[in-house]
Amino acid sequence: MLTLTNKHIFIAGGSRGIGAATALMALMAASAGAAVTVNYAGNYAAAENVVGEIEAHGGRAFAVQADVAEEGALDQAVDSAVERLGPLSGIVVSAGIFEGCPLAEMTAEFWDRAMAVNLRGTFLAVRAAARSMRGGGTGGSLVIITSTAGQRGFADYSAYATSKGAQILFMRSMAKELAPDKIRVNCIAPAWTDTEMAASSLDALGRVEVAASFPLGRIGLPADVAGAACFLLSDLASFITGTTITVDGGMDMWG
Repeated sequence: MLTLTNKHIFIAGGSRGIGAATALMALMAASAGAAVTVNYAGNYAAAENVVGEIEAHGGRAFAVQADVAEEGALDQAVDSAVERLGPLSGIVVSAGIFEGCPLAEMTAEFWDRAMAVNLRGTFLAVRAAARSMRGGGTGGSLVIITSTAGQRGFADYSAYATSKGAQILFMRSMAKELAPDKIRVNCIAPAWTDTEMAASSLDALGRVEVAASFPLGRIGLPADVAGAACFLLSDLASFITGTTITVDGGMDMWG
């Protein structure tokens, strides 16, 4: 049985972009008995809404502000979360941006922004969580939300795809490095998922056409990603590390 009872889950990036999937993961974690810290960059109201929903479902929750790309910010946020809700058991790194630009028009600033938020933010979040978990001595689970774009590439979104591919290699490196501390590290790679971050692109491409590209005949939902995250955070996945769970409705079968 999947349970997160007595676990404290920290969600890095809980109010923007892929935050819709993160918020649902938090609700599922709360209903399974966990305490949840919702990290946000600037949207306090959205983070408090997530906290309110978790508490309404009987869970314990806390909102903490931190820019994931800022040195030291997540260290302080994790320390505050531990003081408020107890030792950290897991983290979901879902902060990120999804922006496209063809090579001929791309600036160095555009490239650097994708790397700063998607890749640097992942590094800082994992470092902060690992420091806390190592100190507790009980291990834990780190879950990085990447993308199928990082596995296959994505024309006109090369900066995004590169940052996501680098997340996967970083995960595999961390899984080896942190295994002696009983800290598991894994990725989830969603395909198109109906979140706030992807909404405008889905509308531009045509939702009917995108849905038809999935063998299962629909666009992914935040709950699809949330279910995989809860599994990796739970003890059911206690022997799983260094891997990527692809949540793509079978799209990879079609190449």
